[in-house]
Amino acid sequence: MSVAKVCIEEEDNDQRIDNFLFRRFRNVPKSHIYQLLRSGQVRVDGKRTNASYRLQLGNIVRIPPVKTTERNSSRQTTIAPSNFFTFNKLYEDDALLVIDKPGGMAVHGGSGISFGVIEQLRAQNPSWKFLELVHRLDRETSGVLLLAKKRSALVELHRQIREGLTEKHYLVMVKGEWRNAKQHVKLALNKYVTATGERRVAISTGEHKDYKPMLAHTIFKLQKSWKNFSLLDAELKTGRTHQIRVHLAHLGFPIIGDDKYGHFEMNKQLAKASNQMNLTRMFLHAHTLQITHPTSGERVKLQSPLSEDLQKFMDELDKSLNGRVVY
Repeated sequence: MSVAKVCIEEEDNDQRIDNFLFRRFRNVPKSHIYQLLRSGQVRVDGKRTNASYRLQLGNIVRIPPVKTTERNSSRQTTIAPSNFFTFNKLYEDDALLVIDKPGGMAVHGGSGISFGVIEQLRAQNPSWKFLELVHRLDRETSGVLLLAKKRSALVELHRQIREGLTEKHYLVMVKGEWRNAKQHVKLALNKYVTATGERRVAISTGEHKDYKPMLAHTIFKLQKSWKNFSLLDAELKTGRTHQIRVHLAHLGFPIIGDDKYGHFEMNKQLAKASNQMNLTRMFLHAHTLQITHPTSGERVKLQSPLSEDLQKFMDELDKSLNGRVVY
């Protein structure tokens, strides 16, 4: 076991460091976590911290070796080569790896998932000394996923994300007939935890002073429409957790197939459909990501075609409802 250094991403932004560590080490006594914090073995950006510190995007958290229980150790999964998933590579060089993530696959293990994209790629490439996710996609979201093969590349790409120098576009299908060709949505978000312990996001109303609102800005452009369905391009100007999903649900245009914020009755009907209109996951696809290459300095545009299941669904809409292209 060795010291780990974790770069904080959007999902853990503004979370207390003790809660961050509790989630990471579920079978370690809380008293031991607090002892690691008090003794200075856990550090943020090289400095000692206390349990109430709220993590910020880009923080580097030093985590010492932590001995877990035998029960936890026995759950560690070795990925057999026969179980390797063959990822479609969109781009690769010495600094970067870009894959076309399939819908339904988590980007990393945890919460009952033995292994995700990052664990599989590390197992498939044991000679690589470094491989980290630059950003995350929800489990049900497909499309462009960027990973760094060098720490220097990771640090530079996180800087670009923090400073708004990247450009992310998603294709999303919503329930309802969207009218505006282009619409800016600027609605702050709050994270909260449900009674069952599930993490959720909601539009900030200012009622809860304990929650820090997070500015969130999405630009939606209408691409195509059908009776009761619309295809949108969603450009993220900020990268908040579940930002697109919550903004659209709040506006009355839930993403079809969204099991957290969507129209649950429609989701059930689509999941049970026997024809090509069958859809068993959320229609959200990361189709374009533009970055400045961390080594060459050149602007790079990374694109992923719409995944097969989502394309089939859209083709069936064209046959059944005669879609109108507007872009």
